Amino acid sequence: MNHKDIDQLVQSWIVDSATRPANPRVRQVVVRLVGDLCKAIEDLDIQPSEFWKGLEYLSAAGAANELGLLAPGLGLERFLDIRADEAEARAGLAGGTPRTIEGPLYVAGAPESNGFARLDDGTESAEAEVLFMQGTVYDRQGKPLPGAKVEVWHANLMGNYSFFDQTQSHFNLRRTIVTDAEGRYQFRSIMPKGYGCPPDGSTQRLLDQLGRHGQRPAHIHFFVSADGHRKLTTQINIDGDEYLWDDFAFASREGLVPALSKVTDAAAIANKDLRQPYSSIDFDFRLYGESEAAPAAEVDRVRVAA
Repeated sequence: MNHKDIDQLVQSWIVDSATRPANPRVRQVVVRLVGDLCKAIEDLDIQPSEFWKGLEYLSAAGAANELGLLAPGLGLERFLDIRADEAEARAGLAGGTPRTIEGPLYVAGAPESNGFARLDDGTESAEAEVLFMQGTVYDRQGKPLPGAKVEVWHANLMGNYSFFDQTQSHFNLRRTIVTDAEGRYQFRSIMPKGYGCPPDGSTQRLLDQLGRHGQRPAHIHFFVSADGHRKLTTQINIDGDEYLWDDFAFASREGLVPALSKVTDAAAIANKDLRQPYSSIDFDFRLYGESEAAPAAEVDRVRVAA
């Protein structure tokens, strides 16, 4: 069957069969996706058993709540970021902190503090390396933004996130920091570890079929927001990680791998009330002002909330 005939069939199934008013945007998207899928079935000679196995796979991935993991693993979430970058560039926005994917593991409602927060609950202190991260939130013109919100979350030493990992305390390694009068934030935490997709999960099953691994480098997630400014969704990667530029989720970007310094000076260690060396990261965020010429930066999606 040629593509023109397929288009006519899909038109008759989805548009011509309607007996009451339709949502035009939903109809437009469904017609395109169903048409493209039918063309793929024709072009690739997809057999009925293959089709139904595909549906079974998607049903299982949805039941396991892995579709939010599958989307970045197939590059779809990165593709949305590429389009958002292009839209901002067309609107004349440039020079801000690069965005990158949110991922599926944010939890709303983390405890809020001013200027500084400790993220970890201390349960992994004996094995963990202490990390301090600090910087300033600036606007596009380089002016500090007091009262900006820096939401931060990351994995523990096992590569697991609180709430999704029931062995951790509520909001372990999750906080919201409001910048001080000079736009500064700082937090103390532990050095995160990278993680892999659940080895027996839906995402890894597909990655195995594609000859790909499911590993992520160690990283720290951020939402950064301020009144009158576009919300930034980003993450920084820990320099030196084995998977730094081989992230299965395609989230590694230039400008998001800050220098990691090891602090061994005795006075500096004592000043942090520590007894051992610690690591430090300096990283500033630069936000764009709101712009009617660019699509909304806030993404409307279902998220976990405490």
